[in-house]
Amino acid sequence: MSINTVSKIDDLVKVNTVLISVSDKTGLEEFIPALVSINPEIRILSTGGTFGRIKEILGNDANEHLTQVSDYTGQPETQGGLVKTLDFKIYLGLLTETYNTDHQGDLRRTGALPIDMVVVNLYPFRQTVAAADVTMERARGNIDIGGPCMIRAGAKNFIRVASVVDPADYPALVKELDVLEGMTTLEMRSNLARKAFAHTASYDADIAAYFEKCSFSEIQESYDQIV
Repeated sequence: MSINTVSKIDDLVKVNTVLISVSDKTGLEEFIPALVSINPEIRILSTGGTFGRIKEILGNDANEHLTQVSDYTGQPETQGGLVKTLDFKIYLGLLTETYNTDHQGDLRRTGALPIDMVVVNLYPFRQTVAAADVTMERARGNIDIGGPCMIRAGAKNFIRVASVVDPADYPALVKELDVLEGMTTLEMRSNLARKAFAHTASYDADIAAYFEKCSFSEIQESYDQIV
C-alpha cells in the first residue's frame, strides 16, 4: 500500500472556502459576518438548517457568498437529510494537499474546490439518550455520520485545513484571521485538530456506552414491527 508522504507545507493558509454544518448554531451571528468582513471573496458551503441560518445572517449578501452543498456537488439531499455531505467533491476538497500535483489535477478534473476550513458540531446524541423516554430509534436517528467524517478529514489534513468543532473557538479564530489577513497558522490548525479528534472520540464513546447498556429485548420493544 502506497502512502502519501508530504515534505512541504505552508504555515499560513488563506481561508477562501469554508464548509459549515452545525447542530449548535451558537455564535454564528458574529462568526459569519466576521469571516465575510475579513475576506470579502470568501465562499461558504452549507446544508439544511445551517444554510438557512447563515442565509438569514447574511441577508442581501447571501447570494454572493453562500452555496448549498447540494448545488455544489450536484447531488440533492436524500429524504430527511440522511445523506448531505458524503460526496467525492467534499472529501477531495478537504483532503487534497497543496503541493501534490495529482491532487491538484483531481481538483481541476472534478471542478472541486480546496476547502480551507470545516466548521462542524454533531447531532446531540448524549442529550438525546439522557431523556427518560428515549427509544432506540430516536437514539439511532441522532448518530451523526457525515459530521464526524468531515471533522476527521479536516483534522487529518491540518497541514492545510482548520477543523472547528467548538463555538467557543470562534473568537480566537477570528482574531487570528483578522491579524493575518484571512490566514490560519499551522499552530492554530494543529491545536484545532487535537480538539477535533478528542471531540469525535468522545462522541463515539457515548454511542458505544449507550449500546452497551441496551438489551436486545429493549431494542425489540423500540419497534412496532419486526418482519
